[in-house]
Amino acid sequence: MLINPRLTDYHGIPGTQEKFDFAIPFFNEDIPLYLDPFLLWRSPSLQDQSLHTGLVNAFNHLGHLSKKGNGQQAIETLVIASECDEIGLGSSAKRLGKRIGETKASDILRLFDLVPDYQNRGFRHFEEIQLFVDGISKDRISDIACSFLKSFLIDFTIGQCDTLGIPTKDCEVKFVYDYRQNEFRAEKTKLPFNPEAGGPLILVPKRWLRFTPWIAYDDYFKSYCPQDDISHSGETLERVDVLTFNRNNYGIADAYVRERERTFEDCKNDPLFSLIPIVSAKRKFASILKLKTGKSETQIESMNGSWESFFPRCYIPSGFCELQSRTESGAMVRDVIFYNGREHEFLKELYQDYASSQIVFELKNVNEVSRDHLNQLNRYMTDSLGKFGILITRNPLTKARMQSTIDLWAGQRRCI
Repeated sequence: MLINPRLTDYHGIPGTQEKFDFAIPFFNEDIPLYLDPFLLWRSPSLQDQSLHTGLVNAFNHLGHLSKKGNGQQAIETLVIASECDEIGLGSSAKRLGKRIGETKASDILRLFDLVPDYQNRGFRHFEEIQLFVDGISKDRISDIACSFLKSFLIDFTIGQCDTLGIPTKDCEVKFVYDYRQNEFRAEKTKLPFNPEAGGPLILVPKRWLRFTPWIAYDDYFKSYCPQDDISHSGETLERVDVLTFNRNNYGIADAYVRERERTFEDCKNDPLFSLIPIVSAKRKFASILKLKTGKSETQIESMNGSWESFFPRCYIPSGFCELQSRTESGAMVRDVIFYNGREHEFLKELYQDYASSQIVFELKNVNEVSRDHLNQLNRYMTDSLGKFGILITRNPLTKARMQSTIDLWAGQRRCI
């Protein structure tokens, strides 16, 4: 059984994240990226620009509903749009989010009355709501965008599955926005399925993903907010004070948005992983070598945490790793599991010769590796993980322990 498999791993499709046009979803946790609507606005693609126009029009239609006396319909639509579980973006450990309440939806829709510019022309970028309403963060912006773009994302997902041979099943997606009727409706289609949770999966183009939206409250507060004009001397500046100031001084928030538009060429999508610079790698490796040996939980976790932040970004072209992964019974803990994307010839050989769809790394922060340490790694090297494992330790193995690895190869064709 694969450890925390991604969609492509589960269906035996090789390749690292860089190979695919979409962010590869996990089955039981979110991907720590967010759809940034600004990337559609700044895109040279007419398709992306048109999608952004449709997205903003759908959001502004909520204000139109409120003006026409259909405020409850607008609230219910916004509540539905505020969560998109099929996508799997964000920070949830279980791929399950929570929608906003009607009170929060009312606070957002009230901006169409409070801010004259929104009342007259609507939003240019709906993510501006972060600057006026408390409790709206990047995950909420991403979910709202995904919900209104879901019809396109379903078509994108079907196209990717057809190209790569990813199996799909008949399903009904409950909330798909219909731009002709300006409402969410159920839609029957074919999509890949989550074998653990049982629901459909929808893929997102990675060109739309960032760790933080280009227009964001934290960026505004740090680089543009007139903090001295809001707080008095000695007072702590609270977020709610800034939001209230912005609602009463829309021009300042608008100037920030226009500045972000002016510098749009600096807005790029974020990769899930990037190579660590050589100088940083050397510095990180030196800090690992300074760790004390021992068996305490603190020392073990320090070593594991150091390797996790170091290894994926400089050595294994895999994209993801799973730290401290337990066996099915929960009795044994493997330190690090790397996905084998088979993009490198050596990694292809590991898959072909040892059936290593994933690679186990055992971290032993001890002065001398014992027979028990080797036996422990040997027990992990099963048919489900492959018969190749890597032991990372402080000192070279003794002659007797090196002979043990040779005997293991001779007797069981397992390679440490």
